[in-house]
Amino acid sequence: MEYQKIIDKYYRDNNRLRTILEVHSRLVSDKALRCADTHRLEIDRTFVEEAAMLHDIGIFKCDAPDICCYGPEPYICHGIEGRAILEAEGLPRHALVCERHTGAGLTIADIERQRLPLPLRDMTPQTLEEKLICYADKFYSKSGNYHKEKPLEKVILSMERHGEETLSRFMELHNMFG
Repeated sequence: MEYQKIIDKYYRDNNRLRTILEVHSRLVSDKALRCADTHRLEIDRTFVEEAAMLHDIGIFKCDAPDICCYGPEPYICHGIEGRAILEAEGLPRHALVCERHTGAGLTIADIERQRLPLPLRDMTPQTLEEKLICYADKFYSKSGNYHKEKPLEKVILSMERHGEETLSRFMELHNMFG
């Protein structure tokens, strides 16, 4: 599977949004693979690279003007939008990474408590590869200085703002990959 063909299909113009997507995704992919190497994880490396490069494919369908996204959906929906895109492309395994990487994953309780405009289903990462990409993603923003890795302390503060359960899920990932 050539992930670049899918990016080309949905991000035809070589514009700022495409640049943000590609830089962010490459950084996430590289960090995920470094973590796997550091911990000598037996993973599907090709899948991790592809899925990391495609995990945010749905952002163009969302409203996030600070990263040049002008779609109709709230940004929290970029994961389910990405899942729909990749399922339509015949990539169901990659599609689940899109849906399950948001935050430290989203539980049904998270969705209900925060009244998020998402389907009521568990959206936490399940496989080692999904968890690895979810973890690596937390260290890179798509806004501001998106080339720079965030320090762990800043990631922890961000997770903490979403509640103790979210922080706990992130710390489990950190214990596995950090």
